[in-house]
Amino acid sequence: MQIRPFKEPDRPRLRALYLDSRQAAFTWRETQHYRLEDFDRSTRGEEIWVAERDGSLLGFVSIYRADNFIHNLYIDPHLPPQGVGSALLHAAEQTFTTTGSLKCLVKNAKALAFYHKHGWQIISPGCDGGEEYYLMYSPQR
Repeated sequence: MQIRPFKEPDRPRLRALYLDSRQAAFTWRETQHYRLEDFDRSTRGEEIWVAERDGSLLGFVSIYRADNFIHNLYIDPHLPPQGVGSALLHAAEQTFTTTGSLKCLVKNAKALAFYHKHGWQIISPGCDGGEEYYLMYSPQR
């Protein structure tokens, strides 16, 4: 597996992966209104890194560089666990110039467990659009 910068030909596959991943992860939401184009809006102005193996895209992470903020980290939900999320998270952390941050939805227990396993700490709770989240910081360097 390699982690590499996004290329424009990746867009169609990442759109589909983003849609599938969100529908699989957000079981408490009504997701039928989600669209392929949501990927474009969600990653606009962000640095995107993709995980690829043998020409197949496995997942991606997008980072808002100005704030060392991970905005999206999604893995193909049809894949068995194989360290893709960990590799993408590590790659993102390597680009941080200071402590990294992200927001994780309170109801997303699987994602919270993943970030805790990697040393991320909850700093404060918050609410956006009626949905509770935790602001998390990366491990200290």
